[in-house]
Amino acid sequence: MTPSVKIFSGTGSQQLAEKIAQRFGARLGKINIQKFSDGEFQPVFLESIRGDYVFLIQSTFAPTENLMELLLMIDAAKRASASRIVVVIPYYGFARQDRKDKPRVAIGAKLIATLLEAAGAERLVTMDLHAAQIQGFFDIPVDHLDSSAIFIPYIENLKLKNLTFAAPDVGSTNRVREIANYFNAEMVICDKHRKRANEIASMVLIGDVVGKDIVLIDDICDTAGTLTKAAGLLKEKGAKSVRALCTHPILSGKAYENINNSVLEELVVCDTIPLHGKSDKIKVLSVADLFAIAIRNAYENKSITSLFIHSQLRERESGSSSGV
Repeated sequence: MTPSVKIFSGTGSQQLAEKIAQRFGARLGKINIQKFSDGEFQPVFLESIRGDYVFLIQSTFAPTENLMELLLMIDAAKRASASRIVVVIPYYGFARQDRKDKPRVAIGAKLIATLLEAAGAERLVTMDLHAAQIQGFFDIPVDHLDSSAIFIPYIENLKLKNLTFAAPDVGSTNRVREIANYFNAEMVICDKHRKRANEIASMVLIGDVVGKDIVLIDDICDTAGTLTKAAGLLKEKGAKSVRALCTHPILSGKAYENINNSVLEELVVCDTIPLHGKSDKIKVLSVADLFAIAIRNAYENKSITSLFIHSQLRERESGSSSGV
């Protein structure tokens, strides 16, 4: 008998999980997070999942209780005899700790991978890892979705005449170059130097932006310091307009203040992390459809290649060469 699909959510991603389940065509499973007076908590599935294909949705943004909750959900599902356990982590926290870039530091992204596998996760579905090589930290299949499938149609609808893409730092160049190639557009780089985390010492622009409509692309927006400083630099150098597209809206510290006081036309983000504040400059695009497709394809053992930008680019080039 073919196992049924059951989709459950942790408390951190409840709204997104409800959208994903709706797009998938299933109801969100019933689960209760029991809490004790000392802060300890225990997930309890309120329905049978024996022999079912279980998808657990939870972004692991701060606080770390979101990660611990997910780990306990995995363990509970394993002990409840789920047929297969797939973790859906729209935002993979600790991903910035992907290497040993200084002495005596942890590689947090690898540790989280180890914890997820030890708990019993058998597959990971995530989006826009801070570093793509984090996929190699896992010994289970990883479906790494690309937000360009959401951002590209949005950019096309803007119909900007002098479109140029910008990387807010050198680390974002590969991500930005792919989208720039899709649009056959130019690309510039804002090269930054940090003294310490979340504090930029200096930034220089590589490329010409005079009279251009600039779209900054990045995977995360934390304090928005890098984005707003880059936007200011681009305007100083003659850009006609500057907007930013970022997948994961962490938006900590003075992020909302920085955004509201910046020259950015708008900041477009995904709903991988729920917003905890408001700004007229922030627009949210949902990833629910993309994750619903990925979940269905994982369940039906189908390819998810069509969800990636390189597949879209190949299809477009193939269509052009064949005269379609």
